[in-house]
Amino acid sequence: MAQIIVEQAGLRLDAFLAEKCEFSRSHIKKMIDDGLVTVNNSQQKGKYLVKAGDIIEYQDLKPQPLQVKPVNIPLDIVYQDEYLAVINKPQGLTVHAGNGTDENTLVNALLYSLDSLSGINGVIRPGIVHRIDKDTSGLLVVAKNDMAHVSLASQIESKTCKRIYIALLHGKVKQDSGVIDTFIDRSERDRTAYTVTQNKGRRAVTDYKVLKRYEGYTLCEFSLRTGRTHQIRVHSKYLGCPVVGDKVYGPKKSPFNLNGQLLHAYKLSFVHPKSNEEVSFECELPDYFSSLLKKLREINY
Repeated sequence: MAQIIVEQAGLRLDAFLAEKCEFSRSHIKKMIDDGLVTVNNSQQKGKYLVKAGDIIEYQDLKPQPLQVKPVNIPLDIVYQDEYLAVINKPQGLTVHAGNGTDENTLVNALLYSLDSLSGINGVIRPGIVHRIDKDTSGLLVVAKNDMAHVSLASQIESKTCKRIYIALLHGKVKQDSGVIDTFIDRSERDRTAYTVTQNKGRRAVTDYKVLKRYEGYTLCEFSLRTGRTHQIRVHSKYLGCPVVGDKVYGPKKSPFNLNGQLLHAYKLSFVHPKSNEEVSFECELPDYFSSLLKKLREINY
């Protein structure tokens, strides 16, 4: 039985659990309907609005035995040992499937390339400690056993795992550096998207600094203090400078032939579960990203 103490009021119980635990809404609904969720030792419906201080306890459903198959998808393995692996995920690769039907995910590739994966997340998401969006590229760490998984998940939850991103934004970011401190919640217009709200949802804090300015564009570095869904993409839109190639939060049409947003997780630091020493990894921008920056530099001269 897992326990969560609510820090911020406002969300429905089902929405809160879906975001906090990264379960699907249908999965959460079944947990609630099956009596596997309590609030302050009492069962509540999914529409219950959580309050600060509420103690939510839940017992997850047993994962269904999905047929997740190893698939020979090339991976850029930056580092690995017997406890973990650091992967440079390419743009366009989903981390894991929600229903077991997609056989072209990072999980399928990991099952083919690695000799072991942690089992805490069950058969659906073996080894997966954290995610990055399908169309975001860059570094993420994968647990190869349960001991490593517990350690890494704890670091991500406590925000001691450091993740730094580089993004190309539309327009001119006014300040050379700053902190974006807002609340983020699901959009009322599009429930698959998120938006900045007034004291509703979950607090999201992002540090940013300008790396380079181009005519009509700004290259920025982002550091996450919190890890909300689509946080950098939503905060970039909040600045008035959405990420280039982001069709959800930016222009539907891009002046460039892109397959997704120009957002890259280039640096990842955490404490190794075995040695207890901090380790840090970096990876270069993908070719399509660096090539576009080269074109912008040529235009600006």
